Amino acid sequence: MGPVRRAAALLLGSLLLGATAARADAPVDSEEIEIFEDPILERMRALDRIAPFEDLAPLWERLDPALQARVQRELDGLGLAKEVRERDLSVVLVDISKITEPKVAAVNGDVMMYAASLPKIAVLLAAFEHIAQGKMGLDAENQELLQRMIRESSNAATTEMMHRVGKQNIARVLLSPRYRLYDPNHNGGLWVGKDYAQAGLWRRDPLHNLSHGATAMQVARFYYLLETDNLVTPEYCDKMREILADTNLDHKFVKVLRRINPRARVFRKSGSWGTYHSDSALVRRGGRGYIAVALSNDRRGGAWLGQIIRALDAIVFSSSARSGPAS
Repeated sequence: MGPVRRAAALLLGSLLLGATAARADAPVDSEEIEIFEDPILERMRALDRIAPFEDLAPLWERLDPALQARVQRELDGLGLAKEVRERDLSVVLVDISKITEPKVAAVNGDVMMYAASLPKIAVLLAAFEHIAQGKMGLDAENQELLQRMIRESSNAATTEMMHRVGKQNIARVLLSPRYRLYDPNHNGGLWVGKDYAQAGLWRRDPLHNLSHGATAMQVARFYYLLETDNLVTPEYCDKMREILADTNLDHKFVKVLRRINPRARVFRKSGSWGTYHSDSALVRRGGRGYIAVALSNDRRGGAWLGQIIRALDAIVFSSSARSGPAS
């Protein structure tokens, strides 16, 4: 079976399986997936086969049993064991108090869900790749669009930026061997295949038929790459952090974190639509740092997120206190 027919079969399967497939976590050989014909992406993949790109965010290799046990215990204590078991809740915590030695806990980390506005971080990354390649300027108008897209979660600003960058270019960045932020071998990841509007569909992701999707681990990888200056360039990482730092939305993670410590530096993007509620943050305070991501599919999900971030913050700072000062 040729690659196009294989992709068609996979897409048909995801359509037929519907919501069940959208939460599956079985790995798929990336060679079996061809979302669209793209000579640039194919050249990058050919180079990767000869001299593999280094994974600069190997979080799957950094799972920490003690941290995992604590996160699972806290989720059980919040009464969320059933939601975890039924894969209606995904949580990832990355303790980056020692940035070169991240400690990871992942509960349903590779389960892909509809993530509403959270995948706008993928548009942010692709926009700065476009700027770095000289295909778009970081003028006042584009700067304002990017800020409105992230800080206000403006759908209109996001859709306009997607048109300026191009949906195929966004997908190319996510699929590129440099980032692998959408990786069939890890059940997908960040995906933006449709305008944030009624119309404007380009491609749904081939594994789960989602227009705007994410896995918690791939979102965590985005923030780890950002914090280690490995998205685009260090200069553009600074600019992305600046945009992510000032949210106009005081809810979910941010609302609780501002109560815990108003001086904490929080870089964040969330999303909500229907029963889907998600949030993600890179948090720095007191010489420590962590990445937290939670995706949920339940009408109560928005309330869960505040409870979850309080528990995760407590885990990191109690663990850090026991382990001594950060290096």
